[in-house]
Amino acid sequence: MRTDLQHKQHAPSSVRGFIVTVSDSRTDANDTSGNAIAAMLTSAGHTVAGRTIVKDDAALVKQTIERQLSFGDVDVVISTGGTGITSRDTTFEAVNALLEKRLDGFGELFRMLSYQEIGPAAMLSRATAGIAARHIIIALPGSEGAVRLAMEKLVIPEIGHLVEQARK
Repeated sequence: MRTDLQHKQHAPSSVRGFIVTVSDSRTDANDTSGNAIAAMLTSAGHTVAGRTIVKDDAALVKQTIERQLSFGDVDVVISTGGTGITSRDTTFEAVNALLEKRLDGFGELFRMLSYQEIGPAAMLSRATAGIAARHIIIALPGSEGAVRLAMEKLVIPEIGHLVEQARK
């Protein structure tokens, strides 16, 4: 049996995720990217432990994620928004400051997949992932299409395995 399949045998089939939407303009009524993450997690058998919307402010994003990492009932924090290159995009800086181990391949694969859909504009994304306090943190772009791409192709297929590895 392939080693990756052996590892996945021990992975939890259901994990608890917290969703952080980073935006100066999104509300509960129009948070389509956060809704997509929640729906895709749930349909894959995972649990949404909670959700919040925070302004695009690095200190606030970092505090929000740190608060979730301190709770024992969250395995993964997934953010959407703030991963671009404008002066208001600060999610990458907030998440990067928390990560103890980076999963560089996540961002590389996401940009490769995104390139196939949107071309060279994919290079503007600073989507990232890694481990902090034995939890997985994933920072996705704010675009619903980008969120769906990342969730379908990268996050959902590996989330249990990621959590299992982060706990070791």
